[in-house]
Amino acid sequence: MYEWSDEHKMLQTVVRDFVEREIKPKVEELEHGDLPPYDILRKMFTTFGMDAMARATFAKRIEKEKAALAEGAQPTPVTEDVESIAGMDAGFTLIPIVEMCRYCPGMVTAMGVSMGLTSAAIMSKGTIAQKERWALDLLTLDKIGAWAITEPGSGSDAFGSMRSTARRDGDEYVLNGSKTFITNGPYADTIVFICKLDEGNDPKDRKVLSFVLDSGMAGLEQSKPLRKMGMHSSPTGELFLTDVRVGRDRLIGETEDVSSGGREGAKATFMMERSGVAAMALGIIEQCLMLCVDYAKNREQFGQPIGEFQLIQLKLAKMEVARMNCQNLVFRTIEMSKAGRSMTLAEASAMKLYSAGAAVECALEAVQLFGGNGYMAEFQVEQLARDAKVLQIYGGTDEIQTSQIARSLLA
Repeated sequence: MYEWSDEHKMLQTVVRDFVEREIKPKVEELEHGDLPPYDILRKMFTTFGMDAMARATFAKRIEKEKAALAEGAQPTPVTEDVESIAGMDAGFTLIPIVEMCRYCPGMVTAMGVSMGLTSAAIMSKGTIAQKERWALDLLTLDKIGAWAITEPGSGSDAFGSMRSTARRDGDEYVLNGSKTFITNGPYADTIVFICKLDEGNDPKDRKVLSFVLDSGMAGLEQSKPLRKMGMHSSPTGELFLTDVRVGRDRLIGETEDVSSGGREGAKATFMMERSGVAAMALGIIEQCLMLCVDYAKNREQFGQPIGEFQLIQLKLAKMEVARMNCQNLVFRTIEMSKAGRSMTLAEASAMKLYSAGAAVECALEAVQLFGGNGYMAEFQVEQLARDAKVLQIYGGTDEIQTSQIARSLLA
């Protein structure tokens, strides 16, 4: 694949129109945290029939899994890629991400964590009953999801430094711990809580388990949105669990078997998150380039448009190279999905490492090209520069991506 198909271009046009009509005028409210993004996202789902497609795809998948169980076979696990979750050509999932990131990357993060990461954790490892109970509402955005792994003392060492615990108490589990930097945390209806099984053993030897929680459960506290550098349209918060009692029906897969969830499930979710960053980066880069080209043509200094200066031309040329590279990474994602192939964790890490760096570099160069105007909030490049930075941090920092790629090469 080397260019968007006619069908893809048609979708680009209608999604771009929706974004400029429904999102662009509300960016100021979203940026200041006065407007949670969820109603706008739901309107987009309804407008383009994404909710109806999700329901139809979900029904087919569940019917197939039930038939397999009736025949005594195990259902084929759901792979955590954009096509399997949305049930369509991956391009039709990625294009809205690209277009939304031109104005409001935070909304993509909020949407992706809810209908992507949280639902994928349940769809990939959960029982049929758990999928029917929680996953469908997440896939349609009828409910908002949060995927809770990061803790105040963990960060990149998500598993090694994990202190949140599950302790058996009869037929139930008692959950304790805290999570931070949780996307959708303040407003989430459904939370996938990742913790370690405390059997009195050394924390480093404990099994990692995942539980599904509902907001309002006794002992569960969701903080107000945290203030942060960028991605203001993506509410981020903390979670506090104090003796939250849950039944085995909330343990994903209803088993403590490590291969059915825990570390492997979390790693698969990381892979999905990382591969989606290229589409986010592409949207940011495209918008920065468009704004810079227009500014270079119309901004005059020393008696001529600044686009006539070679140093400005160099900045524009490098942005175009980055745009082409990120677009090709998105094309590769689509082609692999069509071929039924999922990326390895190292491949997804390489994609994230490059595209996140390219987005940050282009956004900062856009600020530089705009000069003093670029540092002012009324010029969009200021927001895009703040929003881009987190791509090098969440879903695994640049340093973690580098380590993952190198380990794969040396294995």
